[in-house]
Amino acid sequence: MGNRSWLWLWLWLQWQAAITLYRRSGDNRRMLIGMSPCCHALVPCAGVGQRAGAGAPKQYRAIAGEAMVVHTLRALLKVERLASVLVVLSPDDTAFEAAVGELALDPRLRVARCGGASRAESVAGGLQALLEQGVMPHDWVLVHDAARCLVEPAWVDRLIDACRDDEVGGLLALPVADTLKQQAAQAPHARVAATVDRAGKWAAQTPQMFRLGLLQPALRQAGEHITDESSAIEALGHDPRLVRGDLLNLKVTWPEDFALAERLLGAV
Repeated sequence: MGNRSWLWLWLWLQWQAAITLYRRSGDNRRMLIGMSPCCHALVPCAGVGQRAGAGAPKQYRAIAGEAMVVHTLRALLKVERLASVLVVLSPDDTAFEAAVGELALDPRLRVARCGGASRAESVAGGLQALLEQGVMPHDWVLVHDAARCLVEPAWVDRLIDACRDDEVGGLLALPVADTLKQQAAQAPHARVAATVDRAGKWAAQTPQMFRLGLLQPALRQAGEHITDESSAIEALGHDPRLVRGDLLNLKVTWPEDFALAERLLGAV
């Protein structure tokens, strides 16, 4: 069976599962009425921030007076076309509600404590939670890094505009501007083995926008070691759309990134 035939079989099976959920649902039925696809954000937020050197989950580290995740969620909640924003937490997370404060009162903000040891596990758990909440397989899911706290609503809208009629979906990304070097494998110190041609190279960002009924089986097949959703979609033989992002949509990863994010958010 070809990739596309396999995909449509999965979509049909997911659709049947969603219909079953619909028939059993009560308050969630309003989300399922109509065939026009909705958009939902999913924010994996179960990491421990080892590379950030923060000593605690980096999503709760203060930047410009608020937890990093607050800046991320506030921006997403300003995107009117997002029907919901689901935050996927570790099962033992006890810090989220205190960190986000009044933001937790927003009716579109939801929480699922089903995060796993890897990003892929957390996203997969979040997708299942969305299905159980009544989100349909043909609905769009925009997966966004909690650590990209400088995201602007306009960039998310740009992605939705570009992908809402696309067969596959896509992601924010930027063409690589720097010269790329391949590190030598056996050198005792970091040394250059080769210069990599940067032509046609893009640096992936988030959100990454795909239909739930496509992304869920793609992640199952790809396994837990993938680092973004587009990789899972590509493994099925699809070509996600590249939508130009923004240089400021950086992922706060290393200790020096926090200082930069502090300056940028403090200047807003």
